[in-house]
Amino acid sequence: KMSSGAADLRQRKKQNCTESDKMAPEERNKENSKLGRSPKYMLIQRFAKLFFGCLAAVTSGMMYAVYLSTYHERKFWFSSRQELEREITFQGDSAIYYSFYKELLKAPSFERGVYELTHNNKTISLKTINAVQQMTLYPELIASVLYQASGSEEVIEPVYFYIGIVFGLQGIYVTALFVTSWVMSGTWLAGMLTVAWFIINRTDTTRIDYSIPSRENWALPYFACQVAALTGYLKKNLNCSAEKFCYLLVNASTYTFMMMWEYSHYLLFVQAVSLFLLDSFALAQTEKVHEVYRIYLFSVIVGYLLQFENSALLVSPLLSLVVALMLSKSLQMNMKKSTFVSRLLKIMYIYLVLTVAVTLNFLLKMFIPHKENGHLLKFIEVKLGLNTTKNFTMNWLLCQESLQAPSQDFFLRLTQSSLLPFYILVLIICLFSVTQVIFRRICGEPLKETVKLEDGRIGERPEIVYHVIHTILLGCLAMCLEGMKYLWTPYVCMLAAFGVCSPELWMTLFKWLRLKAVHPILLALILSMAVPTIIGFSLWKEVRKIPLWSFLALRVCWCCFCRRQAPVAAVFAGSPQLMGVIKLCTGWMVSSLPLYNDDDLLKRNENIYQIYSKRSAEDIYKILTSYKANFLVIEDSICNEVGPVRGCRVKDLLDIANGHVVCEEGDNYAYSKYGRFCHEIKMNYSPYVNYFTRVYWNRSYFVYRINTVISFQS
Repeated sequence: KMSSGAADLRQRKKQNCTESDKMAPEERNKENSKLGRSPKYMLIQRFAKLFFGCLAAVTSGMMYAVYLSTYHERKFWFSSRQELEREITFQGDSAIYYSFYKELLKAPSFERGVYELTHNNKTISLKTINAVQQMTLYPELIASVLYQASGSEEVIEPVYFYIGIVFGLQGIYVTALFVTSWVMSGTWLAGMLTVAWFIINRTDTTRIDYSIPSRENWALPYFACQVAALTGYLKKNLNCSAEKFCYLLVNASTYTFMMMWEYSHYLLFVQAVSLFLLDSFALAQTEKVHEVYRIYLFSVIVGYLLQFENSALLVSPLLSLVVALMLSKSLQMNMKKSTFVSRLLKIMYIYLVLTVAVTLNFLLKMFIPHKENGHLLKFIEVKLGLNTTKNFTMNWLLCQESLQAPSQDFFLRLTQSSLLPFYILVLIICLFSVTQVIFRRICGEPLKETVKLEDGRIGERPEIVYHVIHTILLGCLAMCLEGMKYLWTPYVCMLAAFGVCSPELWMTLFKWLRLKAVHPILLALILSMAVPTIIGFSLWKEVRKIPLWSFLALRVCWCCFCRRQAPVAAVFAGSPQLMGVIKLCTGWMVSSLPLYNDDDLLKRNENIYQIYSKRSAEDIYKILTSYKANFLVIEDSICNEVGPVRGCRVKDLLDIANGHVVCEEGDNYAYSKYGRFCHEIKMNYSPYVNYFTRVYWNRSYFVYRINTVISFQS
């Protein structure tokens, strides 16, 4: 029975493809005959439109990639610097990613390099890690293979090849957004406007300026390609070849996206919720939506196997939701019929899916051992005010700008570029139209097979409804965490540009207003061309300043010292962000790294940060020697930090965690019988000189050797 059911489903799909393939030319021929145009003329017109649109999309992506490369060159004067100076431009976790890329290129063979990364004991002292699994190093594996296989060793330096791939992916990102807006609006003018808004609001659309090798810069271009393919796949009356192409592209991009970023399944979960709501209101073809669910399922399985049996994927909300949707599919048999029973089944279906998903996720977490991302749940509890903590790591995360609510400057920037006002306008029109469609469906009115311009029913297009739901969900997350704006704002650019350039959206608005003085279709066509043109001219006024970094020379000085003076087996201790740079520039082992998905590393980071607390020299010495550290680096910017928010400085958080803060009548007083270690060690008096010897300093960094033989002379 199951095989016969599957065969019936395949047969229906073939029939639908052939029917749509037959209907589309017939409808076009009827329209052409009415307008007095020959089929040959229309074919040439369609080909020209497709050719110039694709040319504009590819050109936009290439120009953006060249722009990023030029901007990066002017920002750091990259080509005129030595190798060490170039490497110092990578900050924090970015430096770690690039250091592993260098190690792969230095390995005698690719297989040996992969083995050393999966059994890495040369990065963190007293700890062996699987760096490929823990840091999701598949981008570096791919980049190293391409660099060696393409014979680029004699043509281009490794650093240029690496950042060139990232800039190229950003060009693909922009091209995918261009295509998505083009597919939705029917005009590539919308794609041009999307790219313009994306670049003008680059501060809020991408982190490429601050962290080139970050995982999202590798992953989000693939997600944008997946969204573009999914947009085409959800369209009605799509011919069979285009549908197959979109389906294959959704498959490939989803699998790749899953492998590039450890948090990719959370973003796919948001997308799955959007599709679930779209399907629940019977606004899309159920077969297509469930095909996407199967892609999610296989992506999780493939990711689990290739990411060294990553248990975080098995307990992910994405897997629980997809399994619940597949199990609850039988209730959808009669839901699309306009009967009272079908409405009850729809309510039962939504309730059943949510119940099964939550229950399944709870059971999986009970029976599958997992440690990954457990700190995220604690963070959410504290963020929502459900719990309080004095834990240094948790409070430090809460104080990060990316985990705060977005500032007023963010909304002001979007408003100044005219993006936010047009997005709100487009969103309101689409939401009202979707609400009308849902109300009609409840009343028993079927959806139209083909929605024409004069109908003014933009809410009946499934790809539009999907994007409306998707941007609303991402917007809710962005309102809670500023770091989520990099996921939300690009699709705000795309949706706003689509709406402004779409005659169908303006026609929907004019239908509500019941315009009679001017023909609504003519006015909609004029506005869909005039408004984006006016916006485009106004965007030319935006000017971006290119900052230059002034601290580069200071880091070069002490990194040169580390290379020349420190022994080969040296272990450095300091802030995790600085340790990433030391590992990249010197190759020496470090005591901690800026990673937040490992409980042991989080504890290490907290212990190493004690060098900025009010603890004794003996306590700090014991902590550092327990990690076999030989050198200590103190940053004056942390020790003398004057933060805008009191209580969010590293030293304030340490005082709270160590109990060195006394609260009296609403005021906080710091108390400890020891002075702050980072201040006291600079005074060069006992007992600090007994444990530590200063070997280098400048106005930003102080480097101390940790004595192996302690002298207690005063």
